[in-house]
Amino acid sequence: MFDTLSFAAVFIPCLVIAIVFHEVAHGLAAKALGDPTASERGRLTLNPIRHVDPIGTLLVPGGLLLMGAPAFGWAKPVPVNKWRLANPRFGMMAVAAAGPAMNFALAFVGAVAFGIIGTPGAGWAEGGAGFPMLIAPDGTTLPVATGLYLFMLINVFLGMFNLLPIPPFDGSHILGGLLPKPLRKHWEKLQRFGMVLILGVIGFSWVFGTGWLEVTVLPLVAAVMSFYEGVANWVALA
Repeated sequence: MFDTLSFAAVFIPCLVIAIVFHEVAHGLAAKALGDPTASERGRLTLNPIRHVDPIGTLLVPGGLLLMGAPAFGWAKPVPVNKWRLANPRFGMMAVAAAGPAMNFALAFVGAVAFGIIGTPGAGWAEGGAGFPMLIAPDGTTLPVATGLYLFMLINVFLGMFNLLPIPPFDGSHILGGLLPKPLRKHWEKLQRFGMVLILGVIGFSWVFGTGWLEVTVLPLVAAVMSFYEGVANWVALA
């Protein structure tokens, strides 16, 4: 139990930071492009209480983590009024892309920090509850380094997962902006069923495990993580 709680104490703050910054990035992009709705409603804040969704930010990722499945989640969506944007079509694409872009930027910061404090010869070992921990050559655990690596991984996973073209994920808004006008109208109607589709994705994960992720998102996450690991190695050797 101690190992589980220790892992949660590292994992949950990383996840909350990744989700909150993701949502604030949407709001900042919308404001820069003409829509101050998020600012008017007090959502351009890093206070997690303003963004945390009890189900999407805590219950769902916690449940998936206990199942041994990759944990993902969401926050209360930042309100965006596309008709207040200077260019609604381009604006919605840019606002959608801002969230994953923020996650990739946070992963870069995590990679630099990981490279700075990295311990030569450290390796991964399985903790008492089966959770991975970085271990120094002398056998001591490295919770800060483990947290920074998880921070990178969570942000990369969140960024890549949100780029899936499934309503209401960010990728669906980007794809919608690329579609011709007749198809775009039907695609926008599909956005209304976003919560149903999210529940379908969660249910599919619950029943079939991580198999579908292993052939879709996870290979991309691994490829992107190799880039950030390269950044960390470069910093460590600089």
